[in-house]
Amino acid sequence: MINFDEEIQKFQPSLDVDQAEDAIQNNDLTDISDILKELLKSKREN
Repeated sequence: MINFDEEIQKFQPSLDVDQAEDAIQNNDLTDISDILKELLKSKREN
């Protein structure tokens, strides 16, 4: 039978996951709120 407590203690996250997480968090992507702000700004200017 699997001892989950023992397995959790041995767990080490993959470096690939950590690196991907950093890249995602540090990336400044345009999201829907940015797009809506730009649309509203251009609408007010016209």
